[in-house]
Amino acid sequence: MNLKEIEDSIKYNFKNKKLLETALTHVSYANENNVESYEKLEFLGDSILEFISSKYLYNNYENLTEGELTKVRAQVVCEDSLKEVAKNHKFYDYILVGKSERANGGNRKDAILADCVEAVIAAIYFDGGLDKAETFIIENLKDAISYATNHIGMKDYKTVLQEKLQKNGDVHIEYIIINEEGPDHDKTFTAEVTCNGEILATGKGKSKKLAEMEAARQALGE
Repeated sequence: MNLKEIEDSIKYNFKNKKLLETALTHVSYANENNVESYEKLEFLGDSILEFISSKYLYNNYENLTEGELTKVRAQVVCEDSLKEVAKNHKFYDYILVGKSERANGGNRKDAILADCVEAVIAAIYFDGGLDKAETFIIENLKDAISYATNHIGMKDYKTVLQEKLQKNGDVHIEYIIINEEGPDHDKTFTAEVTCNGEILATGKGKSKKLAEMEAARQALGE
């Protein structure tokens, strides 16, 4: 497996490449090929992620109450946020899954993408220490944390839209960033939300998450 591109994307070069490979190995592939899966790394990565995000919130958002800090952390340390991190770095191109799982698009499943992010966090920790793992976590979640802290108690339009569209059964909802404008320090993103391939609405925002939330709000007609 050529891991150079993913290392460049996450801005961390592994001394022990095997750690990164294991972090991207699903149990279905591990069972078929008698290798180790990411499950144990994911277990540790989940704890590291919760600790580092808690520390970051504690140090940077002194105005928030304990209850508000808990709400923000829950919104950020979740499958929805982590899958976006994985998609941003194109983890799906590198995740090893078994034949049956691949036939079902397992390398692009939200849960597997999110699990791999936690596993990669633990892999970075073992390879380079807690500071390096912290850098990866904050770099990839600071926008989501900023959004969550600025919108405590506000309606999560993505969740509302999902619940509405799935009322009569499962549907495939996807958010795609279709445009980026402006310099790196002041970008504006345009997101498109689709349901089973049909475009529902678009929205703009100063981060990808804000653009997606605005697209969901527009789709709801609010």
